[in-house]
Amino acid sequence: MINSYLSSDAEVAIAAARAGADVVRDMYGQWLPRIDKAAGDFATAADVEAEEVILDVIRAARPDDAVLGEEGGQKGAADAVRQWLVDPLCGTLNYAVGNMLVAVNVALRDGATAVADPFNGEVFFTDGETAWVRHDRADDALLTPTPATRLVDVNLDPPFPSAPGFRAVDLLAHPEFVERFRPRVVSTTLALAWVAAGKRAAYVTDGGDLSKSVHFAAGIALCRAAGCTVTGIDGAPIGETGRGLVVAADKETHGLLMSMIRSRS
Repeated sequence: MINSYLSSDAEVAIAAARAGADVVRDMYGQWLPRIDKAAGDFATAADVEAEEVILDVIRAARPDDAVLGEEGGQKGAADAVRQWLVDPLCGTLNYAVGNMLVAVNVALRDGATAVADPFNGEVFFTDGETAWVRHDRADDALLTPTPATRLVDVNLDPPFPSAPGFRAVDLLAHPEFVERFRPRVVSTTLALAWVAAGKRAAYVTDGGDLSKSVHFAAGIALCRAAGCTVTGIDGAPIGETGRGLVVAADKETHGLLMSMIRSRS
């Protein structure tokens, strides 16, 4: 059944993200066993089960593709031409305390991606060229970035590899930032989809190369396809030598943020 109707990679990504989102939504509010990771990080049973159903969709539709999952690790060759990057529940700490700000991320590396909001019924997706949002029982709508909200999400979760030269928290105290923007901290890459959709003006996070991260790959691809300006915190293209991420709805907003970042580094 899956093989017969999921003719495009975008539809595979959407179906996989929706399957994971169903699990996340259905298990919300339950007592869930936790799997400890490192430095206070953990996964829940919902993370694990959501990843399994996502992998089931991908395996059925694209059995020869490799998958890198946040919880299950590498399945198939790490250097495969086609590899899916899966973060089944981005915002686990939010989820575990009853906060609904989470995302389900499914990305074909250098291809189609989908980001599902389990609690708002939205799936943001791209075929690699154009970006849309799909609502339950509604037609797909093109994503249109805009800085109009003036809201900027700043990721304050560790680690902070660029400190002391750049610390995201310092950006919040920059006089021009206070004058022009309003900070938000949601601690989930759903915020990247919001930039693509015009719900946020920008998103800033420290880090290393995030282009192949299971957490960030889907959101980055979505923002690029929507026409956002996407670079590292040094203004350089993201990639193997990149550092962190600055995604803005337009070039002007990106330029303003970069001037503030450089003045602090």
